[in-house]
Amino acid sequence: MDKKEDLYIIDTHAHYDDEAFEEDRDELLKSFEDKGIKRVVNIGASMESSRNSIALAKEYNFVYAVVGIHPSCAEEISDENISLLEEMSFDEKVVAIGEIGLDYYYDEPDKEIQKKCFRAQLDLAKRCDLPVVIHSRDAAKDTLDILKEFEGVKGVIHCYSYSKEMAREFIKLGYVLGVGGVVTFKNAKKLEETVEEISFDDFVLETDCPYLSPVPNRGKRNSSLNLTYIIDKLSEIKGVSKDFIIEKSFENAKKLYPKMK
Repeated sequence: MDKKEDLYIIDTHAHYDDEAFEEDRDELLKSFEDKGIKRVVNIGASMESSRNSIALAKEYNFVYAVVGIHPSCAEEISDENISLLEEMSFDEKVVAIGEIGLDYYYDEPDKEIQKKCFRAQLDLAKRCDLPVVIHSRDAAKDTLDILKEFEGVKGVIHCYSYSKEMAREFIKLGYVLGVGGVVTFKNAKKLEETVEEISFDDFVLETDCPYLSPVPNRGKRNSSLNLTYIIDKLSEIKGVSKDFIIEKSFENAKKLYPKMK
């Protein structure tokens, strides 16, 4: 375990390549260190955003990248793109494959195309010995069933939104839960119950910025600066100090992304 003074806050899931940050990206990213936020993981969702994530990670030492095709972009899946993602994965700043998974909230893309895209990238992660960042919405059973096909692959269920019973199943497979701004929402009782039950080893902090700002900034552009509100809420739910939440989330993020220095 690192000495206490070496602890810092890690945002395990952000989208700083998003156009919402065009006007003040550099200024914002440079403000994090003073607030104790010393690592940010920028997540790809398409071939283009995967490339942009790597470019961002090259520009800022404390930023790391994740590359992959989000279920909403599942039609991008091809042998050629899997080869390109594999090439990207060898970069020292790329720490995982993602965000990948299933999203049944909308009718498109077709579920079978989503499943094909998901399996192809889980296979890639297994071959490259990298963790995965999972996006799963309204698709708990199919997500779990497909993850069971890829024994040994581990990662994070980003923006966890299912029941505490389902959480146990994902955790059994070796996944941690990504907890972000939603935990502060009034209608997040189910998530609160899950957080209350899981062990301190089974969560990481994330923002999903620019989306899902926590209360009191709900509806505004999110950023890693809002992690403090998520830490406050977790401290309240779990009945422990904020420092302890920071310590455990730090340890868990380091285990989740072993390539992150």
